[in-house]
Amino acid sequence: MALFNLGKKNEEKKPCCCCQSNAEKSGSGCQGSGEAVRSIKVLGAGCPACHTQYENVKEAVKNLGLKVEVEYITDMQKVTEYGVMSMPAIVVNEKVLTQGKVLKASYIEKLLDK
Repeated sequence: MALFNLGKKNEEKKPCCCCQSNAEKSGSGCQGSGEAVRSIKVLGAGCPACHTQYENVKEAVKNLGLKVEVEYITDMQKVTEYGVMSMPAIVVNEKVLTQGKVLKASYIEKLLDK
């Protein structure tokens, strides 16, 4: 039955973390590889959910003691340049980490602390 791959269990590599890469947790290319946070952007349409996400990101940055300014981008042309289809979205070091859901500050802290 190998002809149709029946009976074989396909082992997919699952993304290791928030960056959605297939790298190992300690490997390069992973957001959690110790790369310093240089920039954080919240992409949104200006709706209450997007504003809440922006406030939660600012709170997480403050709690972690990061010296980074959080940008709130509502210009749809700039948002589409990131390939984001659902908002709000969080972009760290020019990589989209999350989109389409409002995260609590405590969860954002965990993402940024990796």
